Amino acid sequence: MTTLNPEALLTQLNWRYATKKFDAARKIAPELWSALEKTLILTPSSFGLQPWKFVVVTDAAVKRQLVPVSWGQTQPADCSHHVVFAVRKALAEKDVDDFIQSIVVTRGVAKESLTRYRDVMAGFAGKAAKEGWLREWAIRQVYIALGNFMTSAAVLGVDTCPMEGIEPADYDRILGLAGTEFETVVACAAGYRASDDKHATLPKVRFAASEVIQHI
Repeated sequence: MTTLNPEALLTQLNWRYATKKFDAARKIAPELWSALEKTLILTPSSFGLQPWKFVVVTDAAVKRQLVPVSWGQTQPADCSHHVVFAVRKALAEKDVDDFIQSIVVTRGVAKESLTRYRDVMAGFAGKAAKEGWLREWAIRQVYIALGNFMTSAAVLGVDTCPMEGIEPADYDRILGLAGTEFETVVACAAGYRASDDKHATLPKVRFAASEVIQHI
């Protein structure tokens, strides 16, 4: 197994920043984008339930429509690929059963052997829904995917900009998510920084390790 050495990893994480201005002429190569899509698919989630959908927007006209509903920020229009992270509005027993069937097919195990696991997941989802925190749980899973995507992009030398400054309902309308089982949570522009983006050279401002890391 090939691993990235610690110095190279930290170099890339220091290189990355929330890109404010993308070079609209530069596009992410297909083979590179294919790898980044796979990092989304490989993102871990609680129970492995994957309560999400990733909408990848590359159509120029659609990307332009997203600018006014992104607080006027131009990253959606100028980036190469604009990824919209959507969450499943509700997790039903059918969704749990679909995941169980996926395990059966992928791992070649008997469905009956997963009965206890299935009941635990269904019980969790039912309790969370009843107590009103199922959506919040699912959104937390989506943010794991966002972080995984951004780190993976940085390792591959691709710039990103996470965007919470958006109008989710308008995103849903433009992207055809309105009325479906998914809704927009956050977006992330991906591509390559413009040469005149002044934010690229600003020193990172982070609290000292002694303030945010505790060893016990």
